[in-house]
Amino acid sequence: MRRIVVAVVLVVLTLAPAPADAQPSGKPRIGLLGAGNAAVDSRLLSAFRQGLSDMGWIENQTVMIEYRWAGGYPERLPALAQDLVRIKVDVIVATGIVGIRAAKDATSTIPILFVVLNDPVSTGLVKSFARPGGNMTGLASQFEELVTKQLQLVIVDDRVVVAVLWNAANPGNVIIWKEVQVTARTLGVTLQSREVRGPDDFERAFAAITKERPEALLTLDDPLVFQYQTSIVDFAAKKRLPAMHAFRESVEVGGLMAYSVNLPDMF
Repeated sequence: MRRIVVAVVLVVLTLAPAPADAQPSGKPRIGLLGAGNAAVDSRLLSAFRQGLSDMGWIENQTVMIEYRWAGGYPERLPALAQDLVRIKVDVIVATGIVGIRAAKDATSTIPILFVVLNDPVSTGLVKSFARPGGNMTGLASQFEELVTKQLQLVIVDDRVVVAVLWNAANPGNVIIWKEVQVTARTLGVTLQSREVRGPDDFERAFAAITKERPEALLTLDDPLVFQYQTSIVDFAAKKRLPAMHAFRESVEVGGLMAYSVNLPDMF
């Protein structure tokens, strides 16, 4: 995991209250912009609140949190980010490349703290690790560096066929997908790309995987995939399909294995 300048909780400590007309409670306000929903991301939210609490910031007592959830529909994120700007939050915490870019497009003055699982430099979110520039900083884990090991762990031998379930609407996933292809060629693995772009695409992807009968399944990091991890795990178990998941949380709901960063630690 690469840290960019400061961690989220340290920046929150520097928050100054907004004018009284924008902030009736007189408490600093954090705008949390998420691609999923509170139920799916509950563990990450608990970790985030615990991190704040450890530094003396207690939700609804010393700090307010304004939640904006896209519910798995990334096209909603720009409007949600603009709404956080409209209500004049003191800082925006954004996750996932689409959400972070939406926040970046919405404001150049409100501090934006991000949690992202791609290289934020190559994806154009910041200028560099040492000097991100602008109003953005946060935590990043370059997930594209992990896929080689993930693919190695899930294949049983060479010439194996692996279905890859990924969100093609996520620019970060496009980068990871290219890395998966490079790794597959090196390992002699055949890939079957199974793209999802929204909640309605999973059944179609499952049907295609069932029809093509690959020997393993690899899921790529993405908020949408994270939101539907239980459905993915159940499908893989039903089809007796060895699966490498992008998140530890998938294993905790019954998945075979995962090789990834610790998401609650990042939050």
